Amino acid sequence: MPIAHHAPPGEAARLQFVSLELTSRCQFTCPQHCYAESGPTQGHGSMTDDDWRRVIDEAAALGTDTVQFIGGEPTLHPSFTGLVHYALAHGLRVRVYSNLFRVRAEHWALYARPDVRLATSFYSSDAAEHDRITGRRGSHESTRANLLEAVRRSIPVRVAVIGGGQRAEQARAYLLRLGIKDVTVSPVRAVGNAAVPSVLPSTSQLCGRCADGKAAVLPDGRVAVCEIGRFLTGGSVKDGEGSLAAVLSSPRWRQLAAGIPRSAGPCPPDCSPNDDSCGPSSGDTCDPADG
Repeated sequence: MPIAHHAPPGEAARLQFVSLELTSRCQFTCPQHCYAESGPTQGHGSMTDDDWRRVIDEAAALGTDTVQFIGGEPTLHPSFTGLVHYALAHGLRVRVYSNLFRVRAEHWALYARPDVRLATSFYSSDAAEHDRITGRRGSHESTRANLLEAVRRSIPVRVAVIGGGQRAEQARAYLLRLGIKDVTVSPVRAVGNAAVPSVLPSTSQLCGRCADGKAAVLPDGRVAVCEIGRFLTGGSVKDGEGSLAAVLSSPRWRQLAAGIPRSAGPCPPDCSPNDDSCGPSSGDTCDPADG
């Protein structure tokens, strides 16, 4: 098995990529797919704007290259635009993982920037099936229309087709015909709404590179090994409870990292939502696609 990269005791783990899960609110419910159990009735969590800015400060100080804004639907957070600009002002690249159900004019302006990348999920070329999976009537048409608008504006979008089999391949072909050039197929992982009731989440659902150069900050300030591995948290950064560096240098974080089975080879780029960031080193197939 590949050798895991662990920081020496007392030293913060390296951090190349961090996901900031701004909110649990989303226009969709995705009854059988959502890893975060988000929905229209969920809130923005307990992290304040100051907390998020401090996390961005600390991530930049740790050498982070890319910050991903995710949710829920991150654009529903009232400070989404300001926080993206704050990250960009630190010289960080930004990746926005949005459902593209609604896109405001100011967001199109953000997505057109060369230091911002856009990503989304898609479920089916059949509108009724897509809407059933998202739990929102009209979601297929809205997302499709905004994908076409992105193509019209020459804004690259990475699209992860969630699922498998013939339906997923049909959806992939459908998106390619729309003009989307970057389409991957990602399996439904047994976490969140896809988890089997009464069965604890398992590290077998992870790509094997969580906590290795990346982390995720959840809406309540807990720091997880990645957004899919949200059931593995190593501390909190809310209200000064702890710094990002302190969490990443803690015995708890090292224990979590050591307990994640490493892939026998390069992890495939299917670990949606951060499917282009699961590679911890240059040269493998999972390096950030923007690099």
